[in-house]
Amino acid sequence: MRYIVSAVLLVLVTAACRGDFEGVDAHAAEPIGGGVVDSIFPIEEELRRFRADLPSEATALAEVAPSREALVERFVAALARADLADLQSLALDRSEFAYLYYPFTRYTHPPYELSPGLLWFQMQNRSSRGLTRALNRLGGEPLRYLRHECNSVPVKEERNTLWPNCEVELRLPNGESHRGRLFGTVIEREGRFKFVSYSNGL
Repeated sequence: MRYIVSAVLLVLVTAACRGDFEGVDAHAAEPIGGGVVDSIFPIEEELRRFRADLPSEATALAEVAPSREALVERFVAALARADLADLQSLALDRSEFAYLYYPFTRYTHPPYELSPGLLWFQMQNRSSRGLTRALNRLGGEPLRYLRHECNSVPVKEERNTLWPNCEVELRLPNGESHRGRLFGTVIEREGRFKFVSYSNGL
């Protein structure tokens, strides 16, 4: 699967340069720098600057899945095809992060108070590693989706509902089953679902 690793790294670097790759799970692990304000500017000014070069304002999550089940099924199908473009589309993009996720996350408040640029960078870094591991281990294999489970009680952040600690059960080509974390938190907003990140337990 070495070619898959090389391909995904190329896509991740290219997307990061464009500013539209989507990201890592802030709920999968505490961000670096907790308890330290990382900028001399207030959060509001940092967010204004972060949004300044975005081509458009996200007003709703992209319609990639109408349910959590549909989102995970589409993820498994894309992973089985090693379809980087489809996998990329299932996670938050930079505009969705800036307008729909970041303003409501706990990481804008003490003791974190992380700027959007720093949080986005940390999320992308973790997500790129997680997606690379998933593709390296399972990408391009004929996988069969069986079921998934997330925390029974979601995290509410105003209009966002976050489902962390999701585990997926798959049927592998050899007939054995695999159960584990292949992605990070799922975000639900107004009946639409996406991944916050591809941070995982692989």
